[in-house]
Amino acid sequence: MTKIDIISGFLGAGKTTFIKKLLEEAIAGEKVVLIENEFGEIGIDGGFLKDSGIEIREMNSGCICCSLVGDFGRSLSEVLTKYEPERVIIEPSGVGKLSDVMKAVCDVAGEIDVALNGSVTVVDAQKCKMYMKNFGEFFNNQVESAGTIVLSRTDVADADKVAQCVEMIREKNPKAAIVTTPISSLTGAQLLEIIEKPADDMAEELLKEVHEGHHHHHQKEECGCGHHHHHHDGEEGCECGHTQHDHDHHHHHDGEEGCECGCGHTHHDHDHHGHHHHDADEVFTSWGLETNRTISRAKLEEFLHDLAYSEKYGQVLRAKGMLPGKDGVWFYFDLVPEETEIRTGAPSYTGKLCVIGSNLKEADLKALF
Repeated sequence: MTKIDIISGFLGAGKTTFIKKLLEEAIAGEKVVLIENEFGEIGIDGGFLKDSGIEIREMNSGCICCSLVGDFGRSLSEVLTKYEPERVIIEPSGVGKLSDVMKAVCDVAGEIDVALNGSVTVVDAQKCKMYMKNFGEFFNNQVESAGTIVLSRTDVADADKVAQCVEMIREKNPKAAIVTTPISSLTGAQLLEIIEKPADDMAEELLKEVHEGHHHHHQKEECGCGHHHHHHDGEEGCECGHTQHDHDHHHHHDGEEGCECGCGHTHHDHDHHGHHHHDADEVFTSWGLETNRTISRAKLEEFLHDLAYSEKYGQVLRAKGMLPGKDGVWFYFDLVPEETEIRTGAPSYTGKLCVIGSNLKEADLKALF
């Protein structure tokens, strides 16, 4: 039996850092495969984990729920056959819905010898309120579906802000273990214990709810696959709980294999149910670029400031990359709203950057480079 842990978190919450800590400190002796699903053209984090000596499988097909329809089961089967891991860690894209990923694992668990072990959501304590307000459909789903919620940046956020964040999370998810101690102060082993403990009690309950497709923490109109529960009429539908009648009724799957996660619905479909279920790629855009042009530190700082503090280029939620400076120096940068970081590092084979957000002004971004 292979354990599956899902480590989710909104864009820039610190999933990769958290996974790295687990790998180095808690599960170093295990055979682990990491399945990453980046929303974006450029996998910039990959190298960060590659030196940890574990196998990494990237699924760069945009929103994880779309790629889950057939690819996920196939990918998982291939990974299990090829590497025979004891544990698989899935890192969904920052805008993926955790309930979709959990449901896909459940669907696969019937055919492959795997068990959902832990479902973790990493939440940036400083951004909780803003994301809940502006991107609730995606952010709240990750919070509601988690067995363990790990707050990142609690060492730099003020105590009142952390307390407010915990309160908002508790309203959405009364059961999850919430970790507020700075991650750096805990050992990987302690974190693993916290993740696996609630898994015993909660995973079963969560799975049951997700599988039945009406996770009761969810906004009422949305079941695990993003569909209105009341139209299932108790029939035995396809894997996401849609009935055959349902498929015909929407005329939107014509000959497709059946949808597993509520991706690819027509607008008629949304309107018809009177609820708004969006796919990540309807709301978020990812813009990426490879470039050999050098940039001065001052120019990079100005650009990052515009991205982080204004809407000059749209509503930017995440940017990261590495670019060559003027004197052979390379700048590595990271950004979430109202926070930027520039480090210097070793040259890469080419400059890369990736910007993710809502209503991005791609032409203006392109013009800069």
